[in-house]
Amino acid sequence: MRPEPGQVLHFSEDPTITRFMPGVTSPYVWAVDWRNAPSYWFPRQCPRAMAWVRDTTTEADRDRIIGAGCGPRVHAIEYAWLKPLQTTMVYAYRLPAGPFHYVSSPDAEPHALVAAEPVTPLVPPEPVGNLIDCHAAAGIQLRLLDNLWSFWDEVIESTVGFSGIRLRNAQPRPSSDGQPQAEQPA
Repeated sequence: MRPEPGQVLHFSEDPTITRFMPGVTSPYVWAVDWRNAPSYWFPRQCPRAMAWVRDTTTEADRDRIIGAGCGPRVHAIEYAWLKPLQTTMVYAYRLPAGPFHYVSSPDAEPHALVAAEPVTPLVPPEPVGNLIDCHAAAGIQLRLLDNLWSFWDEVIESTVGFSGIRLRNAQPRPSSDGQPQAEQPA
């Protein structure tokens, strides 16, 4: 599921949205372009660590992070999220690209688009379909891990492009003895 020319996409588990309004906590309507759409082929709350080959990626990092002989992109989730990935229905809303502009930090690749005005979908939402099949059709590895943090730590110190979404929902980071760290009282 990718946008067509002149469109951006918003992914949601809610198929009843008729108009997107800038929010109170974030004064924007959020969307993604063709390149970033695969980052949202997941249940909304699913923590995911994604990595891809860039022009500046070393061969060693490609082989170590992405995998030798594999496609240019990998998405990693935890085992606990496999069933939700298999059973959650995600919908894509096609939105006009005109009101949107890219947002990113100065040293990062653009990852999302925002509009500061209400946006009406061009057509009714479309079911994305089987999320695993979407990854397979796009040639994106889907990696299942017991914990995302070791992978994430390797990714962010490498030369690959990367994005982490909903990482706050991941299993706790393991301690040096391999056991999950205890939650700290608030």
